[in-house]
Amino acid sequence: MSKILVIAEQHAGSLKKGTFAAVTLAKQLAAKVGGGFDLAVIGHSVDAVVAGLQGYGAESIYVVDAPAFGDYIAQTYTRAAVALVAKAGASYVISTANTTGKDFLPRVAAALGAGMVSDCIGLAADAEVLFNRPMYAGNVVATVRSKTAQTVVSVRVAEFDAAAPVGGESAVVAVAADPGAAAAHFVRFDATASERPELGEADVIVTGGRGLKDGPTFWRMMNPLADALGAAIGATRAVVDSWEEVPNDMQIGQTGKVVAPKLYIAVAVSGAIQHLAGMKNSKTIVAINKDADAPIFQVADYGLVADAFKVLPDLVEKIKGARG
Repeated sequence: MSKILVIAEQHAGSLKKGTFAAVTLAKQLAAKVGGGFDLAVIGHSVDAVVAGLQGYGAESIYVVDAPAFGDYIAQTYTRAAVALVAKAGASYVISTANTTGKDFLPRVAAALGAGMVSDCIGLAADAEVLFNRPMYAGNVVATVRSKTAQTVVSVRVAEFDAAAPVGGESAVVAVAADPGAAAAHFVRFDATASERPELGEADVIVTGGRGLKDGPTFWRMMNPLADALGAAIGATRAVVDSWEEVPNDMQIGQTGKVVAPKLYIAVAVSGAIQHLAGMKNSKTIVAINKDADAPIFQVADYGLVADAFKVLPDLVEKIKGARG
């Protein structure tokens, strides 16, 4: 039987919910290859993270907890991951295809001499283990096979439902890892202070497009809508490339963040294929655009053909009234 290890995504002792999408893939893979799965945590003072992983069906939770791993550095995390894989005896190593995973998982694959399956969106319906991953902005789905004894998989979290807790207790196993002498060292983390949820974690996202004219107008239109819904704010690539008031980390799309919130509202977004690749798996999509032929309407559950400048203020007031 093959052993599966899911490396949890966490930051500063806070568990990221994308981890539970990776757990869903691990359970699907375990059903195919036989056996169970383990979880792993890398960091410092991560007791709360470990507690948050209890009850999801893992046989064990392997933990590297030391000051040297308190701040993310790709080289040190890679060493920790290799130690965790060795301790767990894992054939498959799974984590999220978010910023951290995209940075260190390929290094883990190289260190293990393992095959790498990036941006996995599911398993193929076949007797053998085959992985599906998107290509060309999602227009093509490739089915790939790993030929190595060990395989590293990054999970596109928007494609999987979060695993639900099943109860029970997982054994916690401490693992020692040598951080080594990294070529890089941590200087500081400049966080963007915001009361809004992170794009990758938000249940509701409102996104503005270039139809909002300019940066100041973008914020004037989007802030009241986001405030009314308690939503995160996203933007298209055209917006972040054109208006310096809108930072790059708000970009949703093929070359930005891939999201799948419960509710996605696209305001003055045309719906270029690169943008659709980043949000088309949202549970409910609402589009507001004055162009009835805008591609965004092809994926929208609800569409309003109207000038956003005229209807958005009324919509915000209606939402406020409905929510009391």
